[in-house]
Amino acid sequence: MSEPDDNKFSDDEESKIPSRRSEKVSFAESVRDSLSDFFDEISWKYVAAVAGAVAFCILVVGGMMIFANPEIAHIQKPAASTEIESPENVIEKRINIKIRDGMSTAEIAERLAEKGVIDSSLKFRFFARLRGYDDKLRPGSYTFAANMSDDDVFAKLLTGEKKLIQFTVPEGFGVKEIAERLQNLDLADKNDFINAAENFAPYDYMRKRQNVFFAAEGFLFPDTYNVESDMDIDEILNLMARNFDERLTPEMRTHAEQMGLSVYDLITLASLVEREVRFPEDRPIVAQVFLKRLKMNMPLQTDASLQYLMDTPKEDVTIADTQIDSPYNTYQHVGLPPGPIANPGMASIEAVLHPSDTDYLYFVADRNGHNHYAFTYEEHLNLVNQYR
Repeated sequence: MSEPDDNKFSDDEESKIPSRRSEKVSFAESVRDSLSDFFDEISWKYVAAVAGAVAFCILVVGGMMIFANPEIAHIQKPAASTEIESPENVIEKRINIKIRDGMSTAEIAERLAEKGVIDSSLKFRFFARLRGYDDKLRPGSYTFAANMSDDDVFAKLLTGEKKLIQFTVPEGFGVKEIAERLQNLDLADKNDFINAAENFAPYDYMRKRQNVFFAAEGFLFPDTYNVESDMDIDEILNLMARNFDERLTPEMRTHAEQMGLSVYDLITLASLVEREVRFPEDRPIVAQVFLKRLKMNMPLQTDASLQYLMDTPKEDVTIADTQIDSPYNTYQHVGLPPGPIANPGMASIEAVLHPSDTDYLYFVADRNGHNHYAFTYEEHLNLVNQYR
């Protein structure tokens, strides 16, 4: 009788082996298939999520780089303010910009960027569109600082900042010089002001004469003015002309008439005195010389009228300049020029109304601007050789 073999199974046990192996294979395949399906499904979701996150991050970071603004979340709209701005009392550099009626947001943004108020016109337009400001930016004259935040700029443009701007017109300024000053303060376009002054004549005595460049020349009184930032050109012209009309008293008009001078002639003469004289004591003497020459029907021969024809004034006019073909050439034409050559101050007007009691016929200015007078042409030539 043989010993039993421990490594052998019974018939029943042997018959069960294939079934258990089949179960193990089936379970492994099932797990593998499930994991495959799971990873297939989650991979698409993962890729989509990651791609979306990356795109969002790029958008956010790009937006922050382009449109970064620390105060972007909130705008406080201050109430419209009134302030006086004067070039003499401004410590911090201010930038004056006029936003005209009908300007688009793109035009406004471009102007602000050109002047250095904002750093990006594209960013400004983006936020104006995003916040619905396109049709809410109000025209007017504004004062900004360099590199302001977009929120601060919007706050001004949305409320229509109200302020007064101070400008000064010195004695002897002409229409072109006034126009330049107003443009520098962004109160008016230079060319628009010049064009408006050409035929501006609200008073009868301002009626434009033949060969006159600007009807307003001479009648825009030199003074310091405080004007609202949105004042238009015609309002500025009317303000200055009204100032002149009020200062020229009835007594002054009557006195001019008694001297045989119309208001127009009075101001034309006063403008010549204004541009010829540097020191106050010379005004009434030069006025006397001009009045005497007019009475004698002698050419005024004033360099100031020639300078009026030049784009760039000269220290000394030349012989060739005295040959210029123009009614304003008082070397070639007897009498007054066609009209005023500048806007005289009250001192020059008074000098014509009350000239010195002298009998000079000639004068020449030295290099410091002091005039020297002579009775005869020979004396005059000696003074010219001495001082010029």
